Amino acid sequence: MVPPPSTPSLDSQQIQQFLSSVLSQRGPSSLPYTEDSKWLIRQHLLSLTSRYPSLQPKTATFTHNDGRSVNLLQADGTIPMPYQGVTYNIPIIIWLIESYPRYPPVVYVNPTRDMIIKRPHPHVSPSGLVSIPYLQNWIYPSSNLVDLVVNLGSAFSHDPPLYSQRRSNPNPNPPNYGQLQQPPPPRVAAAGYPPSPYGRAQPSQTEDAAEVYRRNAVNKLVEMVHGDIIKMRKEREAEMEGLFSAQGVLRKREEEVNKGLKEMQDEKEALEQQLQVVLMSTDVLAGWVGENEGKIKNLGNNNDNVDVDEVFHCADVLSKQMLDCTAADLAIEDVVYSLDKALQEGAVPFDQYLRNVRLLSREQFFHKATAAKVRAAQMQAQVASMAARAPHSHYAP
Repeated sequence: MVPPPSTPSLDSQQIQQFLSSVLSQRGPSSLPYTEDSKWLIRQHLLSLTSRYPSLQPKTATFTHNDGRSVNLLQADGTIPMPYQGVTYNIPIIIWLIESYPRYPPVVYVNPTRDMIIKRPHPHVSPSGLVSIPYLQNWIYPSSNLVDLVVNLGSAFSHDPPLYSQRRSNPNPNPPNYGQLQQPPPPRVAAAGYPPSPYGRAQPSQTEDAAEVYRRNAVNKLVEMVHGDIIKMRKEREAEMEGLFSAQGVLRKREEEVNKGLKEMQDEKEALEQQLQVVLMSTDVLAGWVGENEGKIKNLGNNNDNVDVDEVFHCADVLSKQMLDCTAADLAIEDVVYSLDKALQEGAVPFDQYLRNVRLLSREQFFHKATAAKVRAAQMQAQVASMAARAPHSHYAP
């Protein structure tokens, strides 16, 4: 048996407090899991640590293939692996990615400095990424971490993934569990999983110091550039949101301006029509005044012998007919008013009043209908006359 890790393990109560604390955080420092999945994540980790106390829950930074870094939960420690009658402890790290538990976790073997990964291996890539059928056939919500570790031990017992560098045979030796002092493995991605998180491990003594310094400088520069890009993207997104808001306000104002312009155009057309009517009426009145100006002077000279019926003369047949109809209409109106007064005073019997009013009303109706027809004919004649004189009129537009 391999001795347990030197780091002190947490008891059950401390693990519960730790998980409750990290999963209940809010704000920028909160873990990127959905609220409806945090309770199940807590139960999976509690069941795992209860069954395998050598695995301890932690939070650490995980780097994706696209360079994104995110703070995630992990189970770090060893799992038992029976091999040829002896139980060995295989160091692993189980990362609970953002989509867990709907999607499987990411599992890496975590070899110590004096151990290397067996190549080739059917379930472990050179970068340490583990791929077993249980992970590939992960089913939510029945799949869990305890069954995953059981399947990992079973798969590794048939073909151990690690062996010591001091021995040529691939049979595993009990690993000397300590701090990870492994050179960065090659970036091998499988099934869309992120690369091994050991890219920032301390280099071995055989590496050149200049090469290590160059690689660290490049990694630092990449991190700085990535941070600057994220900051610039957020600034540009905020700027674009402001521009979109301004564009919406401008479009609304454009609609209001177009609506007001249309209303003013309609009002202008209505005023132009009214102006044409006024010009036509002015022309008619000016013509009438010109024709009757001499008659007024003559009437002024013969004040004593003015006949009221001769003051106005109809210019045409339609005007005379209109004058007669209007006079008859007003005369009947006066007669009906007089009959009303006579009825109130009792001078006229009621039946005679009704008979006379009925006769007068029928006659008044015919006079009004005739006057309406004459008026329409006069308007048509005036329009035709104005149209004929329009080229010679200074009122024409």
